Order: sequence, then structure tokens, then C-alpha cells
Amino acid sequence: MPEVIFNGPAGRLEGRYQAGKEKNAPIAIVLHPHPRFGGTMNNQIVYKLFYMFVERGFTTLRFNFRGIGRSQGEFDHGSGELSDAASALDWVQSIHPDSKQCWVAGYSFGSWIGMQLLMRRPEIEGFFSIAPQPNSYDFSFLAPCPSSGLIIHGDKDRVAPPKDVQTLVDKLKTQKGILITQKTLEGANHFFNDHTDELIGECADYLDRRLAGELSDPRPKRLK
Repeated sequence: MPEVIFNGPAGRLEGRYQAGKEKNAPIAIVLHPHPRFGGTMNNQIVYKLFYMFVERGFTTLRFNFRGIGRSQGEFDHGSGELSDAASALDWVQSIHPDSKQCWVAGYSFGSWIGMQLLMRRPEIEGFFSIAPQPNSYDFSFLAPCPSSGLIIHGDKDRVAPPKDVQTLVDKLKTQKGILITQKTLEGANHFFNDHTDELIGECADYLDRRLAGELSDPRPKRLK
């Protein structure tokens, strides 16, 4: 798993990258939790999501947002971190121009950044939103949400209360042309203590079903 340094909008960004074996392998970007609360690309959930994609042949990148680890710059309350994520996707695409499909997975703060990236990049065809925080971050930009995906959270989450996540899910499920899958893990908190393996198992099952042609709108997505 190569360590990589690539250029971001506020300086160099540090990442971990694994190329898929196929020339046109799909791309996956994994985004970490809040930088001010200990979030890094080496978070256990981010790490396991990375390998979930790698094991399925994806060209996969996880990286530190600005100001974390060896990534340059300072925390920018989401705006700069979104630019970091866009630069990360640009970097992978520059190395793999034959890869047309892309997925984004984000955990907590990373899910908010990932969903914003989804709105800006029509090549992203699937997403994982893990423990999103609609009580703390504005998700109204999902109008409409352009891709099908999985929203997964715990029923004991005090950081992102289930009722707030449910409101977001219910809103997205009214939109046509996409299929939102929701999973609520019984007994799991925001950090999925003692539930990490269950979380990754649910994500892997969802990804396998999507790769088999299930759980998405049957109409092909048009790239702009």
C-alpha cells in the first residue's frame, strides 16, 4: 500500500493508495471523521473501508484532510476539506484516465464532505454515508441527491441522534431516480464501539449487491 503525497489547494496532501489490477477499475475515495476531534485517515473504520474496496478490485485512496498528519494547511470548517476531496479525486483520475466509475465513502464529518462531493462530480455513482450528522451539518444541498447509496448509523448514537438521521433518510427516499438504503445497527453508538465488524459487514454486503446490479435505480446514470 503506497504512501502518496499529492498537491491539494492548500499544499501537499498525504494519503494511502492502492491501484486496482484492471486498467479501468472503479475508483473509491474514503473520507475520515472531524479533524478537530481526532479524525485521521488511520481511523479504524476508514482503514477497514479502504480494504473493503481494495479487496473488490477498486483503485482506492484514503487521505488526511489539510492540517492532519503530513497534510499541509489548516482546518477550514468544511469548505477547504471539500476542495481537498475534489483534489484527491482529480489526482486518482489523472493516474487512471480509463476509470469511469467512482464511489465515495465518508464517516461522520467525512460523510458530509462526501455527500457534497457527490453533488459536484457526476461520475460518482454510489456512496456510503456512515453516521452522518444532519443535526450538526446542513444537508439541504442534496436537492436532489444524484446517486443511490447506503446510509448506516447506530440506534444509540448520541452525536447524531437517530431521529435526525431518519428525517434526512425520509427526505431522500422521496426523490425519484435513486434508491436510498438505510441500515440501523442495534446497540451501536457514533463510534461503533464493539460494532465495527458488523458495520463493515453491512457495507461490504451492500457493495457486493450494488456490483451485482441490485439496490439502485435500473435506469443508467447519465454523465454530464
